[in-house]
Amino acid sequence: MTVAEATVRRAGVEDLGALTELRRASAREQEGERPDPGFGAGFAAWFEREQAHRIFWLAEIGGRPVGSMNLMVFERMPRPGRPPGRWGYLGNAFVLEAHRNQGVGRQLLDAILGHATARGLVRVVLSPSERSIPLYRRAGFRAADELLVWTPTPTPT
Repeated sequence: MTVAEATVRRAGVEDLGALTELRRASAREQEGERPDPGFGAGFAAWFEREQAHRIFWLAEIGGRPVGSMNLMVFERMPRPGRPPGRWGYLGNAFVLEAHRNQGVGRQLLDAILGHATARGLVRVVLSPSERSIPLYRRAGFRAADELLVWTPTPTPT
């Protein structure tokens, strides 16, 4: 594996264009081209709402965006005599195909896990794609047998 010389940093509103284009690239790869003239405005509105509890990271090579990940932070309800615990959900991990298997994803993941450790998060969870499972396993993620999931039953139309 060749390790890319990526710069990984927290992303802010000034990076909205880069994050929007990376999200478009991710969707195009998963679902094909889907014209959506309002996507940019919709993504910007979502980003504005999410900044209160979601932290974004951006990977760049030569000043060009090549990947991103984000961490949604959940704070538990306080209990008497105990501070509220916090945990994170890692989401929307994506690296442009031309830069995969070069260490960029690991650099993004290390930034998120470093942040989680420094802030005292008790866990980070995620729902990985099949392709990304080895990356997360190498970083120490394991199956979460203690979690339960509910999915609504679609109503017939």
